[in-house]
Amino acid sequence: MEILASIPSPGTSEVHLGPLPLRGYALCIIIGVFVAIWLGGKRWVARGGQPGTVADVAVWAVPFGLVGARLYHVITDYQLYFGEDRDWVNAFKIWDGGIGIWGAIAGGAVGAWIACRRRGIPLPAFADAVAPGIAFAQAIGRWGNWFNQELYGKPTNLPWALEIDNGIDVGTFHPTFLYESLWCVGVGVLVILADRRFKLGHGRAFALYVAAYTAGRFWTEYLRIDEAHEVLGLRLNNWTSIVVFLAAVAYLVISAKRRPGREEIVEPGAGEEQAGAETDADTPDGDGDADADAAGKGDGEKEPAAKGRVGLAKGDDGDGTDKAGATSAS
Repeated sequence: MEILASIPSPGTSEVHLGPLPLRGYALCIIIGVFVAIWLGGKRWVARGGQPGTVADVAVWAVPFGLVGARLYHVITDYQLYFGEDRDWVNAFKIWDGGIGIWGAIAGGAVGAWIACRRRGIPLPAFADAVAPGIAFAQAIGRWGNWFNQELYGKPTNLPWALEIDNGIDVGTFHPTFLYESLWCVGVGVLVILADRRFKLGHGRAFALYVAAYTAGRFWTEYLRIDEAHEVLGLRLNNWTSIVVFLAAVAYLVISAKRRPGREEIVEPGAGEEQAGAETDADTPDGDGDADADAAGKGDGEKEPAAKGRVGLAKGDDGDGTDKAGATSAS
């Protein structure tokens, strides 16, 4: 059958930013991370959180997520790196591709838990805020497979078939990277709309993302032909999708019954900082109320009264100092 159209593969796996060569795979991951942080930050602030919190948590979550993603891939596909005619050093070459989303989520969750615990904020609420951003980041990251000409599906003659000429397989195949990318965009939109409609809280927005993603991952995984472990005729990632999907749905149902509604987000120290800012704005130079109070007294008391009010605005009294110290410690 003659192919009327197809998706070409890139001629190189590198993108040149001026004189700097950068792997297309790495570029997709970097862009995805920034999108997740940007959108997650906007949603976190809209829910009552502080600006900058998502970026601070990402400092922990992103490295943990990358390590977890690579570990999952190497462990589940160990035959690619260990054994006869294999070089175990390649297990560390993450820029050549090969990461597992399950490991990324698990590792990222550990890093986020550490960061959230340090800041005194609940992990489920944070996860709800960043869930759509993670889905969009995955949608962008999947294009790294296109740059590497990897993880494609079965042969096909469909108009959107992917051309592969990597020296291993030559022909046209299902562009599973594109299928999953589009699916992840849909998942992100679904979570945003459902969150607006039902005010999802206590980790339910994140659970919805997980359930929706695993449903799509099951069928895209079924199309893939790359080497993978199988259990009872199904690829290992298919079984993982089934287990994680059931766990996410169970959490959605149980959590909705036990803790309906959305929790209020109050970051430790945020109230004191806001109150201090309002006090400074009300009495910037010790004028206003301080002068009015001083006017009712004698000239001898006017100057001390003004000085006392300025000191209060700057937090020089005992209570103000304690609060400022607590905020810094947090």
